[in-house]
Amino acid sequence: MKKYFQFEELGTNYRREIIGGLTTFLSMAYILAINPLTLSLQSVPDLPDSMRMDQGAVFVATALAAAIGSILMGLIAKYPIGLAPGMGLNAFFAYTVILTMGISWQHALGGVLISGLIFILLTLSGIREKIINAIPAELKFAVGAGIGLFIAFIGFQNAGIIVNDDAVLLGLGDLSDGNVLLAIFGIVITVILMTKNVKGGIFIGMAVTALAGMIFGLINAPEKIVGAVPSLEPTFGAAFTAFGDSSFFSTEMLVVVLTFLFVDFFDTAGTLVAVANQAGLMKGNILPRAGKGLLADSCATVAGAILGTSTTTSYIESSAGVAAGARTGFAAIVTAVFFLLSLFFFPLLDVITAPVTAPALIIVGVLMVSSLGQIDWKRFEIAVPAFLTIIAMPLTYSIATGIAIGFIFYPITMIVKGKAKEIHPIMYFLFAVFVLYFVFLK
Repeated sequence: MKKYFQFEELGTNYRREIIGGLTTFLSMAYILAINPLTLSLQSVPDLPDSMRMDQGAVFVATALAAAIGSILMGLIAKYPIGLAPGMGLNAFFAYTVILTMGISWQHALGGVLISGLIFILLTLSGIREKIINAIPAELKFAVGAGIGLFIAFIGFQNAGIIVNDDAVLLGLGDLSDGNVLLAIFGIVITVILMTKNVKGGIFIGMAVTALAGMIFGLINAPEKIVGAVPSLEPTFGAAFTAFGDSSFFSTEMLVVVLTFLFVDFFDTAGTLVAVANQAGLMKGNILPRAGKGLLADSCATVAGAILGTSTTTSYIESSAGVAAGARTGFAAIVTAVFFLLSLFFFPLLDVITAPVTAPALIIVGVLMVSSLGQIDWKRFEIAVPAFLTIIAMPLTYSIATGIAIGFIFYPITMIVKGKAKEIHPIMYFLFAVFVLYFVFLK
């Protein structure tokens, strides 16, 4: 085991890897609560049951997809990186694809499955580098920041801090309401923990907020802590049912698949580079085993879609595990073990209400908008598509729409600036796809 994971060469040991793996799990564990609530659209009232995914099944799918992805990353790529259904992509899945576009969750899972299979083909063929290089770095950063704002907006909305206002669209909620005050308390606690660099600060913040809610009678205490693992039957294999429906093969679904693929593709590449660099695994600015890392990630997406969850991706929170000493894929396997153990704690999900998850969504949003600093705002031809990408996501309540608008304006501003030769042909293809998207969407 030590030889396979190169413990001696990387200067590590079992103790450091186990602590690192546990730290990564604690930093990611919030997804076990947020993903089921998000994909079941729990915060949206008066929806037919057919639009909601089963919370218990999604909880199991989330834990299993995270375990499978982390094991693959540890064994194949040997990186100390944990995987789980990604924030942002789960919001796109629920709030844009299902709620806004009216696409069934079964079709949405089919879209995730296809995006994962395409990701595998791109990884094995070596085309991934060409695609990564084709899309300007500023637009990649803009997508990440826009998703961050979108997630934070959902958090504020779920908490009741931001509410509907017929006069000005949005307004401040009732700050005297107990649940709103609980969410604000959670935000303050989580901010303090994150500022103090407490490992697993987001997860601990949720736990403290839930405990406070129970103390003040805002949340019912769970009847038990450990229970039977929920059935996976409601979601397992549902992705395959989409292929038998002719409506699945549409322009809307093409945009959905491209969005799943695009976000996962670049999010994974960025996470691999960032965590590997932090762990000192980069060699001459080259990421060793990058292809294997991307392959592990794409296989995890396929597995997650079959199980019944949105896109599974590499987590930047793995950097917390690296900071705690993790250096090898053994840490990722430790993380996977804890995700498997978490399957028996489903009863605790009852205490994870909207005010409890809202602080986590808002803080994740804060972390994601850090990419704003990487955009050259002085170049107007870049600033316009980047800004429109970012601002359109929360304002239109759609990640896909934000990407589409930004990718349409990029060729326009660049051509007018006299830089048409700098535009990769792939960007022209995406321009055409997204123009058709708006035409058919209308």
